[in-house]
Amino acid sequence: MALRFYNSLSRMVEDFVPLTKNKVRLYTCGPTVYNYPHIGNLRTFLFEDLLKRWLLYRNYEVIHVMNLTDVDDKTIKNSQANNMPLSEYTALYKKAFFEDIKTLKILPATHYPAATEYIEQMITIISYLVEKGYAYETEDGVYFKIASFPQYGKLSHLDPSSLKAAASGRLSADEYEKESVSDFALWKKWTPEDGDVKWPSPFGEGRPGWHIECSAMSLSLLGETIDIHCGGIDNLFPHHENEIAQSECYTGKPFVRYWLHATHLIVNGEKMSKSKGNFYTLRDLLNKGLSPRAIRYALITTHYRKPLNFTFDLAKQAEASLKRIDDFLFSLKQIQKPGEPYEPLHQLFLSKKNAFEEAMDDDLNIAEAMGQLFEMIRGFYEHQPNATVANAKEMLEFVLSLEKVLGFIEKETLDTLSPEEEALFNARIEAKKNKDYTRADELRAELLKRGIEVRDTPQGPVWKRL
Repeated sequence: MALRFYNSLSRMVEDFVPLTKNKVRLYTCGPTVYNYPHIGNLRTFLFEDLLKRWLLYRNYEVIHVMNLTDVDDKTIKNSQANNMPLSEYTALYKKAFFEDIKTLKILPATHYPAATEYIEQMITIISYLVEKGYAYETEDGVYFKIASFPQYGKLSHLDPSSLKAAASGRLSADEYEKESVSDFALWKKWTPEDGDVKWPSPFGEGRPGWHIECSAMSLSLLGETIDIHCGGIDNLFPHHENEIAQSECYTGKPFVRYWLHATHLIVNGEKMSKSKGNFYTLRDLLNKGLSPRAIRYALITTHYRKPLNFTFDLAKQAEASLKRIDDFLFSLKQIQKPGEPYEPLHQLFLSKKNAFEEAMDDDLNIAEAMGQLFEMIRGFYEHQPNATVANAKEMLEFVLSLEKVLGFIEKETLDTLSPEEEALFNARIEAKKNKDYTRADELRAELLKRGIEVRDTPQGPVWKRL
């Protein structure tokens, strides 16, 4: 099966064919660094990570750009409220963002451009748009003229004439009501409310609008036409619609070939809200005792185009699923039967491996893929008495290779016992030999308290860390 994605532009699942064979130019909307990312943001970042990991698994080279929005209405307002320079304030949340993605094992992008590093490129684009009549200057800034781009609305499939227009015919705010349509700000002239946040330009001192930032960074680092652009569904309109308009008017070429959008995350059946007490950052969840591995599992294993209802029961289910995978890997490592692969188990393995890959090729159908993995696990236990080392080897190699895709397969564990733990383990062996089963059970319980599970197998006792 060819690799296929649902393209928001066509509203169809399409075969994926990059512009350059085996090379993918990927742009993902990164964080606005005015606060800690919440789990809705992280769900989108994890979907994009899964996409990238699967492209790599399928042997594509991925050039990935993820921007950092470090100047916009929110960053300026919050930095001033905290009496901090903009650069100093946003540096705190850039650091927090990189800590979060490292904790969740999100692969690093090729480039992390910050908006403030691309002001010159933005001014070049804006100047061209003004010169060619796609934008115009006013007393408070420069605005893109939506009427100059007849294809406006092609991504969101909205008719501009049917939407509510702003009273002034234009909007200077970076973000605005989703049903509003109007000329949008490319450059905002300086006002006292901006404090010391300003740059010189042919249009007067000021700062860029939010939408132009992504276009400038994508064009600078990936070229005029890119393969895939991702983000949350809330960015589809107006942000991504505006990106298309300004970029295509500037280059005269298609901006993006495949648009992929992650659907909303809710918590306990409701939209996240601090007033409802269901607004969580990664730090909040870690402080409640959830493991990064379980959080990643919970946020990544629902298909990205389906709403995700995050609950603490879901996190518990994630922990249980991870334990099932861990136990499976542990059991595979205990197989010692020699000989050729047991054929029914070998055929099961091939079937489920192919089904996993086909599901992922089909618009990253992670829920179906994980279902196939767990069917492989169930089938293994049915055939376990006949399993040979050869069976175990092929299964183990495949499942461990999925760490590169899923990021939660291998649990980081200590592979040795401390001297004290080893003494307890050996004492239990001696107790069993001496048929002192009461003492053996006591020692097993003591090791369990230390996070070490002991199992008796036909080959002798083995241990694993929980």
